[in-house]
Amino acid sequence: MFKGRGRFEGYGKGDLRRDLIAGCIVGIIAIPLGMAFAIASGVKPETGIYTTIIAGVLISLLGGSKFQIGGPTGAFIPILLGIVLQYGYDKLLVAGFMAGILLVLMGVLKLGALIKFIPKPVTVGFTAGIAVTIFAGQIGNFLGLSGLERHESFLLNMKELAVHIDTLNVYAVVVAGVCLASLLLVPRFLPKVPPSLVGLLLSTLVAVLFMNGKVATIGSAYGNIPASLPSFRLPELSWENMRLMIGPAVVIALLGGIESLLSAVVADGMGGSRHNSNRELIGQGIANMAVPLFGGIPATGAIARTATNIKNGAVSPLSGIIHGLVVLLVLVLLAPYASAIPLAAMAPILMIVAWNMSERKPFAKLFKLRNSDSVVLVVTFVLTVFTTLTTAVEAGLGLAVLLFVKRMAGEQRLDKVLPDRDGRRGKVSASRVTAESDCPQLGIFNVRGALFFGVKNPFETSGFMASHDPSQTLLLRMGGVPLIDASGEASLQGLLKRVRASGGTLLLSGLQPQPRRMLEKTGLLADLGVEACFAHTGEAIDAALSRHVGAAGCAGCRAAAFRECAALSGKSDKENAS
Repeated sequence: MFKGRGRFEGYGKGDLRRDLIAGCIVGIIAIPLGMAFAIASGVKPETGIYTTIIAGVLISLLGGSKFQIGGPTGAFIPILLGIVLQYGYDKLLVAGFMAGILLVLMGVLKLGALIKFIPKPVTVGFTAGIAVTIFAGQIGNFLGLSGLERHESFLLNMKELAVHIDTLNVYAVVVAGVCLASLLLVPRFLPKVPPSLVGLLLSTLVAVLFMNGKVATIGSAYGNIPASLPSFRLPELSWENMRLMIGPAVVIALLGGIESLLSAVVADGMGGSRHNSNRELIGQGIANMAVPLFGGIPATGAIARTATNIKNGAVSPLSGIIHGLVVLLVLVLLAPYASAIPLAAMAPILMIVAWNMSERKPFAKLFKLRNSDSVVLVVTFVLTVFTTLTTAVEAGLGLAVLLFVKRMAGEQRLDKVLPDRDGRRGKVSASRVTAESDCPQLGIFNVRGALFFGVKNPFETSGFMASHDPSQTLLLRMGGVPLIDASGEASLQGLLKRVRASGGTLLLSGLQPQPRRMLEKTGLLADLGVEACFAHTGEAIDAALSRHVGAAGCAGCRAAAFRECAALSGKSDKENAS
């Protein structure tokens, strides 16, 4: 059917049938989720449907993943709700549009790979925190409480629940229970049937037949859902609005990028494909620029829906496009009936979403480590719940960097060593260095750990200064140094100047690729000269003993640090050892 290369290579009629089936199933699943995410984000339910349609089609069409399903997700709920409460719905559209621009720029600048380097404890921490916030935010609807005022603060929202607990609606609890039972039992007995759809249908029937007017519905709370897409409307992109919303836009873009790429990685593992991270960011960005033009909320890749898409036989991005068109068809034909859905029935759906996204197993695994990763995890989690996601991510990343620097500094070592004269391979060992066996003309040091801004200069410590005469020859074994930055290069440059000023010689051996490139760029290697850099320690020792160690200095020396000492001093090994 499709003869070209790329995501549709070798596409045929059988593939189209599989994409149609997968797209229809995912589209049916996406409808209740889209409305639930929108309501939880503080906007009207139809905005979630609009987002599902527009973002779903564009992300599949323009993104870099073969199986990605895009739309509103639970991860955005606390952020979007906070923006709506603080700035209003119109400003949310501005922030969403700006986030789309930022995502496109991130893709164009090829920053897709960088997002993957966000530490695992940070992503697990804020994901678990978001899950707790979503779950707690649905308790009121589950219990049918009335008069609740929504706040950005988690503690204030919990206080609202306590203050209004006396308004508990037993009918709402029954409706929520019916939906929750469906969500738990349908996957067990009818695994191919969407549980959220069954839950909404059953709970709505119960409410309409037995509790009419006794539980709040979408219609009573938000009015009837229109049976069409809204008209095109450009957000108010004034300079003042853009300046005001740049912070929220950055948060939306970063979270959207992280979520979409995580979902794409999951899709790669399940579908045997390989996504293009930068193209995925560009597709996500274009979708998020288009969605606000029709009143929609920010969207990203949805891991659960993407997994469902693959499990139901999706072959290409066409399944994602079909999923968006199915939602549009349902909106046109069945929108009036959605108004009868009880709000209490939406609560269990979001609670299950929160439970599934909670990262409870990775959270427990990281927490049990009881190390710096555990600290970053807990700090990010607590701040996500009790402050804002922005604060949590900033603090988590900052703490992760500080703890990483501390850990790297702890790995740094500088040991004086000598070859093992009795061993076959002549490996060096720090235990060979004693006051009696140390060579007065050639000092050999093992350098371990990265040389970068976060660690002290190892060549200026009192221990190093006392252990070597800078007027003699100094050999640094650099095989244990994986990284050198400008600060580390400056440390080496300072050492070279000090050694040369004293009349000594500096030699290097075993440079790894990155340190070698760094020292080449700065000119330090050229300054040292090719005759001072060696691939192996043995070569460096041979060169040092033949070029820089003088026979006059060896005369009368009893150290016998090297096998060559006997020849240099003019004595036998037995005489040197006595």
